Amino acid sequence: MSDKLKIGISIGDVNGIGLEVIIKTLSNAAILNYCIPIVYGHTKVSSFHRKANNLGDFSFNVINHANQAQVKKANMINCWEEDVKIELGQVTPTGGKYALLSLEKATADLVSGEIDALVTGPINKHNIQSETFTFPGHTEYLQEKSGSKDVLMFLISENLRVGVVTGHIPVKDVPTAITKDKILSKLKLINESLKKDFWIEKPKIAVLGLNPHASDNGLLGAEEAEIITPAIQEAYDKGMMVFGPYPADGFFGNGSYKKFDAVLAMYHDQGLIPFKTLAFHNGVNYTAGLNFVRTSPDHGTGYDIAGKDLADSTSFTEALFSAIHIVKNRREQEEMLSGQLRSGGKIVETQFDIKDDAS
Repeated sequence: MSDKLKIGISIGDVNGIGLEVIIKTLSNAAILNYCIPIVYGHTKVSSFHRKANNLGDFSFNVINHANQAQVKKANMINCWEEDVKIELGQVTPTGGKYALLSLEKATADLVSGEIDALVTGPINKHNIQSETFTFPGHTEYLQEKSGSKDVLMFLISENLRVGVVTGHIPVKDVPTAITKDKILSKLKLINESLKKDFWIEKPKIAVLGLNPHASDNGLLGAEEAEIITPAIQEAYDKGMMVFGPYPADGFFGNGSYKKFDAVLAMYHDQGLIPFKTLAFHNGVNYTAGLNFVRTSPDHGTGYDIAGKDLADSTSFTEALFSAIHIVKNRREQEEMLSGQLRSGGKIVETQFDIKDDAS
């Protein structure tokens, strides 16, 4: 039996670029040295996208259950039987229906332990809404499936990691949504993730202010003095290396982010705009705080380029490797803890490059 990780992949909206980037990634035979990919969708839908994007003679190995997945193969579980009307670039109920079927089956296998991690293809947050999906996005859906009290939208790349205090809410609601306890919870999630998932022994975390110039000593708002700074101080008192609040514009503009292992932004666009500017093609969306590992590419459905062979698969490839990397880090750390391997009371760091473990 192979010891390679089984990585589940949900296809996202069938009218978007999800299957294009999936096929482009898995067409690289070297990828199959590092994991056993299992795509949840249907071969007829994947064949449509392969032909529309002129992706050669790529094919999936069709299986009925994750335990039938073969090594050195791109495996596919057919999640429905009926034919699907694909309308590339269009927002349709069909796109949401089959994105959800794929996600539900993949998540069920993830929760039951049939697969080791999940990489999610991009969905449309509107057409996926149904009686069983009433969430703003993947993050909240998977939080419920995990039973996690809190989770963190954590954007990661080789040189930058950004988390956000508030996620998919209107900007007008951000000030009232930011509380000391919420900031502390997100800081704890970042700190734990950096240690457990990325093997950073003493992470340094920067916190951004909410207002322009981080309120300029109270001239432009009170949140920094009344909420953010007290949260930073309490986190620091609890042993976390947390600093700030920093004005967001200058912090990224002058490269200060390079001095930290992660950055906590107050709201969605404050964190994601600089992240996507600096790491658009290789950025990954990771959900920290779940009982399992989930990553996704840092882009949307790409309706405007669907079926035109224009989608860049780099972010999806990075999401796949990030999932492998994080699962391996977690498991190695768990083995060390169970074996009580210590050096001076701390876990012995023996992190390895997953690409050396491809055989």
